Amino acid sequence: MDKQAVHDDMERARTTFHALLDQASDADLRRKSDGTLWNNRQLLFHMLLGFLIIRALLTLVRLFDRLPVGISRGFARLLNAGTKPFDIVNYAGSWLGGTTLGRRQMATLCDRVMAALHRRLDRETDTDLARGMHYPTRWDPFFQDYMTLADVYRFPVQHFDFHHRQLTLGDRG
Repeated sequence: MDKQAVHDDMERARTTFHALLDQASDADLRRKSDGTLWNNRQLLFHMLLGFLIIRALLTLVRLFDRLPVGISRGFARLLNAGTKPFDIVNYAGSWLGGTTLGRRQMATLCDRVMAALHRRLDRETDTDLARGMHYPTRWDPFFQDYMTLADVYRFPVQHFDFHHRQLTLGDRG
């Protein structure tokens, strides 16, 4: 894995996130996004949420990588069976976060989580990055059946870029 490429992608997402927050009018943020039930502000929080959940996903990989592979496969199946409740929590969490947090709070949260991810990635060894587990493929289009830590580090930028196209800000709306 090219760590510098991942660092660069995360930094691009961070600066893009700031630009989106800075350039959007209040009306832009209240406008419905394209293809989701959220408004643009809530979708921006959801895009940030992709980075916020990484710490938990990294911990899960470290735990399940030490167990027999069948356990992570079974866990992924169990999570896939719970897709409907996950979708509700995912929607509600992004709605709540995007409704209650202001621009400055989202920007600060973004900077903090990105800095933490950069530090953590720098500490990872090649052995660490090769650890993996099975994932619930029905939860997100970017989850693969089996993901390594390296894959998990790439996930939030893929998620961010996908949802960026759904924003209806400024002249894009």
